[in-house]
Amino acid sequence: MKPGTITTSSKRMSYDVIIIGGAVIGSASAWFLSTNPDFDGTVLVVERDPTYQWTSTATTNSCIRKQFSNAINVRISQFGVEFIKSFREQLGGDEAIPEIALDSYGYLFLAGNAQVAGTLRENQALQQACGVNTRIMTPEEIADAYPFYYLDDIVLGSHNTENEGYFDGNTMFEWWKRKARQNGVEYITNEVVGIGRAGKHVDSVRLKSGEVISAGKIINASGPRAAVTARMAGVELPVEARKRYTFVFDAQTRLDRDLPLTIDPTGVHVRNDGAYYLCGGPPDDDPAVEFDDFEFDHSVWEEKFWPAIATRIPAFEAVKVVHSWIGHYAYNVLDQNAVIGAHPEAMNFIFVNGFSGHGFQQSPAMGRGVSELVAYGEFRELDLSPLGYERILKNEPFLEKAVI
Repeated sequence: MKPGTITTSSKRMSYDVIIIGGAVIGSASAWFLSTNPDFDGTVLVVERDPTYQWTSTATTNSCIRKQFSNAINVRISQFGVEFIKSFREQLGGDEAIPEIALDSYGYLFLAGNAQVAGTLRENQALQQACGVNTRIMTPEEIADAYPFYYLDDIVLGSHNTENEGYFDGNTMFEWWKRKARQNGVEYITNEVVGIGRAGKHVDSVRLKSGEVISAGKIINASGPRAAVTARMAGVELPVEARKRYTFVFDAQTRLDRDLPLTIDPTGVHVRNDGAYYLCGGPPDDDPAVEFDDFEFDHSVWEEKFWPAIATRIPAFEAVKVVHSWIGHYAYNVLDQNAVIGAHPEAMNFIFVNGFSGHGFQQSPAMGRGVSELVAYGEFRELDLSPLGYERILKNEPFLEKAVI
């Protein structure tokens, strides 16, 4: 088959594993499964759009951090950093595989009131217990390190420059797809429109083209559409699409040093982006949206983003937007944390959903976790069970406070 050929029909009518969604989480799961020495089954990935144009993967800002409020999320990022920094080795050492650099300009969370300051202190204590060198900084200390900030309204900051920053996630994604295919994983361009279920097991998928394909296990890796996929199996998932804006801009006056990814109290974040700068965040009105709703509200730049960055960094009073886009978070409305694991009433239907903006940085650990669930029926390297579906059934949030 020629490179670039789009295949819409599967080679088989039965697979050990069918993955619904071929973006970064689906392809991470596919690659890890294909390299697990204790799994020798067949894998099919069904992806609606082979261009991935409107996926969360295509519109990511591709950063990684360890400043979270839950230890499990810190551990997930620690593995992610390890994987990124040894990417070629992880994928077998082929010289054709690029190394992936991690630009560690760091993250700086700014607290504008005592309550947020208290949360950042609690988070920092947890992070340090996990071996992360997060530092709580006074406004004076921040000003000494980064004299370009306006800090009169800031109580303190939480800062770490060790293995926090930007990495080329799209390269990681592309090579996962390529290597998964080389290892025998089959990708097709089609859409799952139904899931067969018999009692406590799912047993097949029905494609938009009409085929029905049997499955031993089904992985829900369908991003913002995860709840729709879950309903096909007769279960509910509190994940919805939320708009997130990104603006890349040039500054008339460049800063004299690297700009950490700075999380402003307004909810806007801003960072270095090569020769330019990048800022992003949610609109003030942040409802669930339709999956095809990428309508761009240009007023959010003038009314929210530019005032926020120009106030925090006065040198950004004179800037010019050179590029902008909108993407969707797969937003877990229960607790803004990932959901990974099987449903207790559909035991071979496995969730890996609801990353709320953390999907790219968490994809290595999630892909490995899915492969372990399939091969062993349990997590081995890192216990991800606190992120299981049971908390949704019980309506017991496992809240992640450090969401950007």
